[in-house]
Formats: sequence, structure tokens, C-alpha cells
Amino acid sequence: MAVLIAAAEPVAHLAPPRNRVEKPRPAWLSIPLRFLLPALIFAAWWIGSATGALSPQVLAGPPKVWSAFLELSRSGQLTDFALASFTRAAFGVGLGVTVGLVLGLIAGLSALGEELVDSTMQIVRAVPFLALVPLFIAWFGIDELYKVLLIAVATVAPMYAYTYLGVRNVDRKLVEAARGFGLRGARLVLEVILPSALPGVLMALRVCLSISITGLIAAEQVGTDEGVGYLVTLAQEYNRTDYMVLCVVLYAVLGLIFDGLVRIAERFAMPWRRQVAIR
Repeated sequence: MAVLIAAAEPVAHLAPPRNRVEKPRPAWLSIPLRFLLPALIFAAWWIGSATGALSPQVLAGPPKVWSAFLELSRSGQLTDFALASFTRAAFGVGLGVTVGLVLGLIAGLSALGEELVDSTMQIVRAVPFLALVPLFIAWFGIDELYKVLLIAVATVAPMYAYTYLGVRNVDRKLVEAARGFGLRGARLVLEVILPSALPGVLMALRVCLSISITGLIAAEQVGTDEGVGYLVTLAQEYNRTDYMVLCVVLYAVLGLIFDGLVRIAERFAMPWRRQVAIR
């Protein structure tokens, strides 16, 4: 009996279980936290340029970049260049995402589709799209078609891969249950399979939009008289580091716009995802 009591003594000193329901972080704190690190980087850049630690020939300071921004804004070139780059990226991403989504569904839904599509897409994924620039120039010239197709090729492989994996990871029991309720063909794909694969598809869209910026930079280096890439070329010719930094900022803003659009789509298409994160 003494042995049983001694063994039971530690149980009496166990701490009560901690409440697993944590208080949510205030919503007003989210925006400052998102901009904290960029604000610190910007402050270090400003201080470095103001104290002379950063040479203007190496990296122009914020005042000079702001002056370059005002100069291009007043002339109207900034709006025209940004709009031209945005249009090229939008058309290229739209084409690449559409083709990648369709091919991913074909390969993910059937064994025959996988046999016909997957090996070719793996080849496309393995070849760096920047290596295709000389061939695309020879095939399509240096007009807008070349730029749009280059961005499309850059984005088709990620969309295909994520869509294929998303479709293959759909719960088979869910598909069988939908078939039991009479769903077949296109309705089964649109109402069951594609919504279940939506997290992978939206992640693919985010990756594609990021890669499209790289494709846009490469496409606008050749045969362009309008766009942010053309502005980069002018900045290199005249050694204008303020223009160069401004172009980097414009590409970053373009990427933030794309990411914001995907976040909005996620918020409306998958509202339950906000409750999954461990705060």
C-alpha cells in the first residue's frame, strides 16, 4: 500500500492543463508588423546615404530616387512605362496560367493524360526559360508577342506542377461520394476536384506572379522603347543609379500588387484558411 501511495504522490502535484485557446492578436497590429522590416531597411538605407557610408555612385539615396520619381511622373513617362510593363506581365501570366492549369488537370485526372503531358512538361520545367530568349527572338521577333510568350513559358511549368499535385492529392473518398450523388464529368471537376485543389492552385499563382517579374525583366531588355525594363537600360547607359533604384522599387511594387491580388482571391475563395495559422 505504501508503494502505491508513493507512486500516486507525484500525480497530486501535476499542474492543471493550460488553456489551449489563445487570445487572438489585435487586427490593428498586423499592418505595422508587416511593414516593420521594410521600414528598418529603408531607415538604414537613408542613414547610410545621408552619412556618406553609401556612395551615390554605388547606391543613390532616397532623396535622389524621389527626385527621379517626380521627374518621370511630371513627364508622364512613369505612368506609361509602368502600365506597359503591367500589361505585358498580365497577358503573359494569363496565358501561362491558363495553359498550365488545363494541362495540370489533364495529367492529374487521368493516367492517359499523365502519359501524354507529364514528360513534356518536365522537360519544359527543366529548361531555364532565360535560355530560350535567343530562340524566341529568332522565332517571334522582338515585338510584344515575344515578350508575352516568354513570360507565359516562365509561368506555365509552376502552374502545371502545383495543379497536378493538387488534383492528385484530392481525397478519393470525397470524389466517390460526389459520384454517388450523381456528379460526373465537368461538374465533378468544377464543383469537387478543382475546389479541393484550390490551395495548390493559388500557391502556384503566387509563384507564377513572382517568376513573371523575372521574365518581364528579361523580355524588356530587348527591342523595347516603353516599360520599366527600357528605363533600366537607359539608367545603365547614363549611369543613373537613382533611376536604377527606382526601377527596382517599381518591380517590387508590381510584385506587391500581384501578391495582394492573390491574397484577396484567397480571402474570398478560402475564408477558412485564416483560422488555420498558429498565432
